[in-house]
Amino acid sequence: QVQLVESGGDLVQAGGSLRLSCAASGSVSSISRMGWYRQAPGKQRELVAVISRIGSTNYADSVKGRFTISRDNAKNTVYLQMNSLKPEDTAVYYCNADQLTAVRGLLNYWGQGTQVTVSS
Repeated sequence: QVQLVESGGDLVQAGGSLRLSCAASGSVSSISRMGWYRQAPGKQRELVAVISRIGSTNYADSVKGRFTISRDNAKNTVYLQMNSLKPEDTAVYYCNADQLTAVRGLLNYWGQGTQVTVSS
């Protein structure tokens, strides 16, 4: 089992910055890919950024050049640095993690979400 706890969401003005954190606990040694997703009101949850255990990253086109995902495997934490925020970035941001298990295969976990609101 893996537990994910996000923090760092806040209200910020357009053009501002925020850093989200997601701390993993439990069977952390078997965590592989981690990532951030977001869900705005009335919209489907969408990928923001993902990072592999060795640091390979992938971003949604809408955040490329503005957001940076990183992880500290020693602290079992993944971060999302968000710069040049826009009102359309307003959403609940969710942390996500894949866990490779010998018996049950690939499992996937979600955090509880953290609200990011960008005012114009």
